[in-house]
Amino acid sequence: MRALVKTEAAPGLELVDVPVPTPGPTDVLIQVASTGICGTDLHIDAWDSWASTRVAPGTVIGHEFSGRVVEVGSAVNDVAVGDFVSGEGHLVCGRCRNCRAGRRHLCRHTVGIGVQTDGCFAEYVRLPAGNAWVHRNPVDPDVAAIFDPFGNAVHTALAFPCLGEDVLVTGAGPIGIMAAMVVRHAGARHVVVTDLSEPRLALAERLGVTLAVDVRSSSAAEAQQQLGMREGFDVGLEMSGSAAALRDMLAQMTHGGRIAALGLPAGEVSIDMATVVLNMLTIKGIYGREMFETWYEMDVLVQSGLDVSGVITDRFAAEDYREAFETARSGHGGKVVLRW
Repeated sequence: MRALVKTEAAPGLELVDVPVPTPGPTDVLIQVASTGICGTDLHIDAWDSWASTRVAPGTVIGHEFSGRVVEVGSAVNDVAVGDFVSGEGHLVCGRCRNCRAGRRHLCRHTVGIGVQTDGCFAEYVRLPAGNAWVHRNPVDPDVAAIFDPFGNAVHTALAFPCLGEDVLVTGAGPIGIMAAMVVRHAGARHVVVTDLSEPRLALAERLGVTLAVDVRSSSAAEAQQQLGMREGFDVGLEMSGSAAALRDMLAQMTHGGRIAALGLPAGEVSIDMATVVLNMLTIKGIYGREMFETWYEMDVLVQSGLDVSGVITDRFAAEDYREAFETARSGHGGKVVLRW
């Protein structure tokens, strides 16, 4: 089969022929339809310090996908040949305290497909049957392929109640925009998104945020004035990984405000703890998806009419992966999808 592989410990990827994986007794084999390019994949392509310490040359990369099950292991009884699925890309141990307590997203021994083990940028992918999410209702293959990052957005957006609340989202990347769409769908009053990219801010506006703010020429404080807000934002969703964005968010929160932080900074970030303490703020770190409560929430959101397809701005055939990766790296659009 064709697969996109990190063939050597150096920048770049290659589309090469590799054997089709053989499913074990508890696995399923999936014929891949569409895959989403993630920031993790860009790190692996660039072979930066993060990737070089985590990815072994020879690994098939990629962890966002949709496809159809073509083979099931002998012990699989809840996924069938012909099922259309997305995949939870975090493989957990099932034995640690958190796994046994039902908190699988907190497993200390998590292995990521496309990072520590072969992933989905290929014509076929092998996955434990328990990690396959079967779509019981019709869903566009490209949308199903981005259920992984959609799950990040949902996990972050629903970390705190947002019905009737004013929400600040820092970072208008695809996950930030989807998070803004989720809180609007869940009943937030005002949703303000900040970023430095004019195209991404324009995309956020098209997809329904209240205000999209370019912080080079305006600010979240000015957005509050424009919207007639007097006491600050109730909920903050930090999606950018920017130290400046986090510090500004802290300054814009109401007393008792709650912040869910998904954005991963490149280095240490200093904040004014006096602001956190005296304003009684809550900061909650978010990683991945709750397995599998977030998946149920995603499914229900889509069934109830939330359409995230607009966040996909570019689609490429798998053989055009170099152009696809450059498009994703440019930061000018939304989600980039490879079709297999």
